[in-house]
Amino acid sequence: MTTPENWRKSSYSGPGDGNECVEIATTPTHTAVRDSKTPARATLAFPTPAFATFLDALKKRQPPCP
Repeated sequence: MTTPENWRKSSYSGPGDGNECVEIATTPTHTAVRDSKTPARATLAFPTPAFATFLDALKKRQPPCP
C-alpha cells in the first residue's frame, strides 16, 4: 500500500502547486491517508467502510457561517 504508484493526491489540492493536500492509497480492505508535504512521516489507515462513512459525513457538512 505504501508504494508510490498506489498514492494519489486529493482532487481538492491547495492553491499554487497543490502541495497543501492529502494523498490516499487504497486496497480492497483499507484506505490510507498521508500528508503530501511529508509523505515519509505518518500514515493513517482505515477500514474502507469507515473511511467511506467519514467522507459521506464531510460531504454533508454545511460550510461555516461568515
